[in-house]
Amino acid sequence: MTDQTQPVEVSKIEEDKSTGTNAAADERVRNVPAWKRLLHRPEFGAISGAALVFVFFFITAGDSGMFASDGIMNWATVSAQLGLIAISACLLMIAGEFDLSIGSMIGFAGMMMTIPAVYWGWPIWGAILFAFAGAMLIGFLNGYIVVKTGLPSFIVSLAFLFILRGLTIALSILFTNRTIVGGIDKYAEGDWLAVIFGGRIGQGVFIWLADMGIGSTYDDGYPVVDGVPMVIVWCLGLAIIASWVLLRTPFGNWIFATGGDNKAARNVGVPVDKVKISLFMFTAFTATVYAACQVFEFGSASADRGVLKEFEAIIAVVIGGALLTGGYGSVIGACFGALIFGVVQMGIFFTGIDSDWFRVFLGGMLLIAVLFNNYIRKKVTEARH
Repeated sequence: MTDQTQPVEVSKIEEDKSTGTNAAADERVRNVPAWKRLLHRPEFGAISGAALVFVFFFITAGDSGMFASDGIMNWATVSAQLGLIAISACLLMIAGEFDLSIGSMIGFAGMMMTIPAVYWGWPIWGAILFAFAGAMLIGFLNGYIVVKTGLPSFIVSLAFLFILRGLTIALSILFTNRTIVGGIDKYAEGDWLAVIFGGRIGQGVFIWLADMGIGSTYDDGYPVVDGVPMVIVWCLGLAIIASWVLLRTPFGNWIFATGGDNKAARNVGVPVDKVKISLFMFTAFTATVYAACQVFEFGSASADRGVLKEFEAIIAVVIGGALLTGGYGSVIGACFGALIFGVVQMGIFFTGIDSDWFRVFLGGMLLIAVLFNNYIRKKVTEARH
């Protein structure tokens, strides 16, 4: 229930229809400029940062091919890959928890679908479903331990980070005597489920555009970009669904309540444990989608896939405006945080700058985002008291 002693922010002054008096006379009502309301949006910082990054690279690398059709597809694909796991990491952070095992899950899930298909003769669709079932079971176990023991999710998921990475290496060597397993692409041809992760959509549109003289083409007139990779489709689809769930459904309210005040949420009937466990399972799901898209793009799985991706996802979420303490954040902001990563990573390549500077950028962006995050947290806290 709203505290009636606090001022209420409104975008315009409305006249009380019943009394004819002006609402400005009420001391509880005040004008708030549109720019200030925009500043309080969690995704504002990430959108502003993305705009600045685009302007910078348009000036420094505009003639390098970065904004040609193939260049755009390159950084869009990199951004979408990170965006997949940033979406689930965002929801979990809003609920007040962390999952540091996402990166290790990418490598583990990739092996779970590749080894059965290549070495055990499983159908591709069966290997994919096996990988998803196994990953989500581990996600359930991760969340169950957190909610039942009360241990910090940072510690529990850190343990799973090492467990999964170790299992990926050990089991791949045990079953295949190697840490990179290839050859799955020839088994995936014609599989009804593999195309959902490794295929492309819109080929006809790109060919038509090439015939119209729009976009880059090879000497024979075939378009350089012949379709949109499924990882981009997955990222956009999950972003839309996750945003709708977070902002328009009771489950979204539960997520905010769980991260805002755990005890108060329990007292009003929010199933806090179920919310947290389901979000840990969702992070495992998105990590497996990431793994499947990479496996069917490169035709192989590697034990070192996903290294440090858990930290990149968290940084993208923080840049997107989520509070480290939970209860505040935006899926759209997390996606823009991932977009910044993709554009900068590929932009450094196109400008010819030493790629080692990319890690320097990540550290700088994290520091700036945390400082901004801390400022917003103080403003939110002031607004609640």
